Amino acid sequence: MLHHGMNPMEKKLAEYKCDTNEAISLKLVRFADDLEDESTTFHPEYSHQLYGDDEVAFGYKGLQIQLYYSAGNLSTLFKVKYSARVTEKFDCVEPDDVEGKIREIIPAGFSCNTDDFTSLLEKETNFKPFGTLLHTYNVHNVEEGEDFTYQIHKVDLSCPGFREYHKRLQTFLMWFIETASFIDVDDDRWDFFLVFEKYNKDGETLFATVGYMTVYNYYVYPDKTRPRVSQMLILPPFQGEGHGAQLLEAVHMFYCNLHKVQDITAEDPSENYVKLRDYVLVKLCQTLPSFSTDKLPLGFSDDMATEAREKFKINKKHARRVYEILRLRVTDMSDETKARDYRLEVKKRLFAPTKKNQREMTKMMKCLRPEELASHISQMDTALQQEELEKSYQELLAEYRRVIERLAQA
Repeated sequence: MLHHGMNPMEKKLAEYKCDTNEAISLKLVRFADDLEDESTTFHPEYSHQLYGDDEVAFGYKGLQIQLYYSAGNLSTLFKVKYSARVTEKFDCVEPDDVEGKIREIIPAGFSCNTDDFTSLLEKETNFKPFGTLLHTYNVHNVEEGEDFTYQIHKVDLSCPGFREYHKRLQTFLMWFIETASFIDVDDDRWDFFLVFEKYNKDGETLFATVGYMTVYNYYVYPDKTRPRVSQMLILPPFQGEGHGAQLLEAVHMFYCNLHKVQDITAEDPSENYVKLRDYVLVKLCQTLPSFSTDKLPLGFSDDMATEAREKFKINKKHARRVYEILRLRVTDMSDETKARDYRLEVKKRLFAPTKKNQREMTKMMKCLRPEELASHISQMDTALQQEELEKSYQELLAEYRRVIERLAQA
């Protein structure tokens, strides 16, 4: 911040600005000691939905917004602390309503003092995962030197207590998904999939919330549905341990068994989600006969599309990506002919939308005035288009290679 150009008043007010991502402290609490333990704290990646694009709260010095959740049931402790605050009387400005903003997104019934929260923590032994168990898996924890057990459950809104629990859970979306919005849970076409970790406390088995996915069942004429993944979040303390892949695979396996499901799509997927999906779908398809090593060099076939859909409810567009990744894996890219065949195969797909644009251009040329045409021609420069295409292709190769690397490590 440049202070030299400020008058004393401005200088003073600048000291009352806080970065809201730093000010907000989140915890998932298992033991009472966690409350004082700095290492269990994590912070939002985003807070712009509540505090504006610059993610700043004005009016406080040393602002601390504490949002602590019990590990399983997500019972909430909410406190706001600061060392100083501007006042209207002295400073003629009002501080931001920091607390009110949070109250808008967290459901009522939270605690405001630690003692209340600690007594809720003792009730965590009563918390059991909602819904039906779909899948159990273990992850080896290097630090602890032991295997931890995880469970994936399928839940719908009729589960007692789930509606209230979901309201607490979805508050995390605001902090970790850039374009997050809350869903209308009164619609019974939502499916929920939750991940829980089993842990021990004083000789008892307890469950902690790890992450979740929401899926909306779209109707497809005449008698099918098309589940669409809407939201997915693995809570930060559990990220990077493979839970996302376990969850997405379990969801595909769940819908596989439902005859009425056509295929699975996703709403506006993030880059990270696409990476995850590539990995999971390739892992599922690599054993299918239509994707065998001898079939891959022959091109993308109807058999591939059909088998991927029938076996794993994968839609055609994603099956095509799976084919490209698996074909890259078996292609000797140091062989010029094979590399060229592969490149042309992928570029042809990338170029298809561009080709459509060109057809539209030709149509436009017939009805545009010369000066209008000039501005459009500049967008049509083929050399530039080739360059763009090459760039897209190289980016895609890098993405595909990361998927292949992850498969090799699995």
